[in-house]
Amino acid sequence: MKLGMRKPSIKKSFKARTTGRAKRVMKKAVNPMYGKKGMGWVNNPKKAAYNKVYNKTSFSIFSLLKKLFK
Repeated sequence: MKLGMRKPSIKKSFKARTTGRAKRVMKKAVNPMYGKKGMGWVNNPKKAAYNKVYNKTSFSIFSLLKKLFK
């Protein structure tokens, strides 16, 4: 489990920003429950619990910079 600052990845950041709307629309057409709040706990509770703890115990450099320059 990661504690502290996450190491930024340009490749993953770019992928997250460009893989977008078309893919989500297609998934929504196949699965009407896709994208609903709390569905992670229904589909895979172990992964959802891990992600909840990970997101509370780690932070990115960008969120740190945002807080500093706000």
